[in-house]
Amino acid sequence: MTKKVKNQSLGKAREAKQDEFYTQLSDIENELKHYRNHFKSKVVYCNCDDPRVSNFFHYFSYNFEKLGLKKLITTSYKSQERDLFSRNDSEHAVYLEYKGTRGKGNVPDPETIGIKHLRGDGDFRSVESVALLKKADIVVTNPPFSLFREYLAQLITNDRKFLIVGNQNAVSYNEVFPFVKDGKIWLGHNSGDMAFKVPAYYPPRDTRYWVDADGQKWRSMGNTCWFTNLDIAKRHEELILYKEYSPDEYPTYANYNAIEVGNASNIPRNFKGAMGVSVTFLSKFNPDQFEIVGSSKTLAKPMSALAKKGTYSQGGPRFYLSNGDGTYQRLYDRIVIKNKQA
Repeated sequence: MTKKVKNQSLGKAREAKQDEFYTQLSDIENELKHYRNHFKSKVVYCNCDDPRVSNFFHYFSYNFEKLGLKKLITTSYKSQERDLFSRNDSEHAVYLEYKGTRGKGNVPDPETIGIKHLRGDGDFRSVESVALLKKADIVVTNPPFSLFREYLAQLITNDRKFLIVGNQNAVSYNEVFPFVKDGKIWLGHNSGDMAFKVPAYYPPRDTRYWVDADGQKWRSMGNTCWFTNLDIAKRHEELILYKEYSPDEYPTYANYNAIEVGNASNIPRNFKGAMGVSVTFLSKFNPDQFEIVGSSKTLAKPMSALAKKGTYSQGGPRFYLSNGDGTYQRLYDRIVIKNKQA
């Protein structure tokens, strides 16, 4: 395969990724109400949003004065037409800067405010988009899920505050977890099931796709969450612990010196050592109460050095529990924590 053909194939593969998930206004409102004190005199940037159809633009423009914003900036990607589900078939894109001057009828109208044209395609990595990013204080949007690693790294590198939608499984990515461990990113207020509008040309994949009475196609995702580095009250709520440690109830991993807890509700209040909990623990993580030590992906010792071949299931670096008969049980990804108050 020639280099040119190979690059074309990679380009087609990237374009084939289905990243267009239209966030509902109700989900935006339910999350953003917990951050209102962060926005006064700030420049907000929504860099994955056509202002003509985006609910993020709708929320911030309608609440501009209430939040005390300084400016709202939104940029689209490869879109010139007013279309909820653009085919991204334009080489150029549009953007908008809103400073609180409302359109006719006291309603913020993008066309009245003034749609501007970018020289490029509006990709968040483009020179124009990065220049706008550096003017912003807080980024709020639903970025492409397939580019989440790169998108988050850009925010961290540029030291921006942010509140973004993502798949909760992203916390276990090798490129993302170090940010979680170091306290540079945490989960927002809401997590769990979210329903998104998706384009009609998206093929149905599973039972989480449906079409409503108006013919609009939807997809719900049960492990969606908000990622942020904006501090909120929920992050400092203490998790009530009621269970006592016993070695019979909390076995130690075969390939790492920590006990298996799994569910956050089972964390023993009197155990000072390392504990393995599921990724969902992060929705209850309080940095004043717990310390994140690491994850099973980086801490687990190879089972090939501990057990006979055939007595454990293969599948990457995971924690294992002994079955007591020479065989082992492989667990899902675990986050290792310690209780600061034990």
